[in-house]
Amino acid sequence: MILADLSQIEGRLYPARRRTQNVVGGASPIQAMAFSLGYVTLEPEGGQVPWHNHDQEEVYLLLQGVAEMCLGEERSTLTAGQAVYIPSGVFHQLTNIGETPAKMIYCYGPAGDVAHWRQELAGTLPKAGVDVPNLPDGARPQITKTFEQEAQ
Repeated sequence: MILADLSQIEGRLYPARRRTQNVVGGASPIQAMAFSLGYVTLEPEGGQVPWHNHDQEEVYLLLQGVAEMCLGEERSTLTAGQAVYIPSGVFHQLTNIGETPAKMIYCYGPAGDVAHWRQELAGTLPKAGVDVPNLPDGARPQITKTFEQEAQ
């Protein structure tokens, strides 16, 4: 039996103020071909999964907090217990708009790497409205820099 234990998975901190822990896929001991699954903590007032798209279809399930979900040209507020389906190829972004950490689970399939992780760490994430389509009207801005980079 192969187990993944969130208390033992350090995860990775991303510039957009979130911590992602791979439960299935990535650095996890559990690997599947059909899907990847992860647990994400978004920092208060702005932790974000930035504006991106990929070939996989995906679901976000918000477990705790309140977040702004942008999907294509749509924008909505998610609260704990709500899930959103993200079709393949559609740009999307999730931003914590609350004063406490937001926690979510993502599941996408098929399994594999998504480019925005590497791009974000390398500082090469495409910018909304410049390299890729605009965010929906009224959306929170895409985070492409760390707090330290913004302060400079």
